[in-house]
Amino acid sequence: MMSSRITALVTAVVGAALTALAATPTQATPPDLSAALGRALTAPGVAASRTAALAIELETGAVVFEANVGLALAPASAEKLAVSFAALRLLGPGFRFRTEVVGDGELERRVWRGNLFLVGYGDPTLDSADLDALARDVQSWGIRKVTGRVVGDERHFDDTRTAPGWKPWFLGVESPPVSALSVDDVRVASANGSAAAAARVFRDALIRRGVEVRGGFGASRAPTDVLPLAQDLSEPLADIVRGMNRESDNFVSEMLLKELGASVARRGSTAAGAQVVHDELAAAGVPVTGVRIVDGSGLSRLDRLTARALVAILRIGAADPAMRDAFVTSLAVAGVSGTLKRRLDRRSTRGRVIAKTGTTRVASALAGFVRRRYVFAIVQNGSPVPYWTARRAQDRFVTVLARAN
Repeated sequence: MMSSRITALVTAVVGAALTALAATPTQATPPDLSAALGRALTAPGVAASRTAALAIELETGAVVFEANVGLALAPASAEKLAVSFAALRLLGPGFRFRTEVVGDGELERRVWRGNLFLVGYGDPTLDSADLDALARDVQSWGIRKVTGRVVGDERHFDDTRTAPGWKPWFLGVESPPVSALSVDDVRVASANGSAAAAARVFRDALIRRGVEVRGGFGASRAPTDVLPLAQDLSEPLADIVRGMNRESDNFVSEMLLKELGASVARRGSTAAGAQVVHDELAAAGVPVTGVRIVDGSGLSRLDRLTARALVAILRIGAADPAMRDAFVTSLAVAGVSGTLKRRLDRRSTRGRVIAKTGTTRVASALAGFVRRRYVFAIVQNGSPVPYWTARRAQDRFVTVLARAN
């Protein structure tokens, strides 16, 4: 969870100027600043034709720099801005994921005669401590023996564990299998092993709590006629989005995308969630020409965003009082937190830049706010894009903004 010190830093960066964010940008560009930004963005090995950038003054809406703002480019993890924007608008900052334990059978004195089902509803933060708490709640019913098995149910999402456009090795390296029932830091035997692994860990927790389980563990759907026994709720979505964006967590963003599909479109799939995000961007007034949402993390080679869309997402999200705090404070703080902790750690930028980073082999991105004055987005593509060179150009760009009078 973000400390109060970091939250204060983020709030100070944006400040009172947020009330002007919804204004339509004007085209008045200070020539000296624009030229300096253009020079900062020029980098060897990074093609200008595959680089997009936009910087806008918050209070006046004046465009201070623009290049290829409508060019559709692979966004890398800047994709997470679109997902968190849609999730906070549609689900709300207070939304909580749930995980339930239900029983198929009946309780006779201290014996549960039947199976117990651990039912997942897409909590990306579920961990062993949560399962231990669920086991304690089951024990509190007076249950000391279970005659059947412990079974994991992951039907809330579909059975696809990756996303379109992913390389095969991404699974297990860039993200665990995207299952509705997954336990943090618990290794799974196969792409479809998450539910059974969760059932195993829960069975072990029951045994540690003094509940004898006669049967084994496995994965299947729970029957409809069951008895609710226990429920775990995640932290609020605002906290989850902060962790996701600051640390650029691929798994959390993919789970959140599927939850958008499940909650809004009633289909817990990546494709359904992607359509929900695209539709919500359009409904909010984000220009979606050239925008293609395929996954939640930005790992997919098929994702596309524009600098214009990214700046609009940031401006509209920060101007919305219902989601402003959760959205803005989810960004990493230069020299202080997340993926910017060791970056832009100079007097002119430390604590004055908050942004979302993005890096893959073919894309590098940085999008966020500078001081109380500017909102910006930079996206660079290549085959591959030179990582360090691209990042240095981004850092030069925001440093010029931070030093501008």
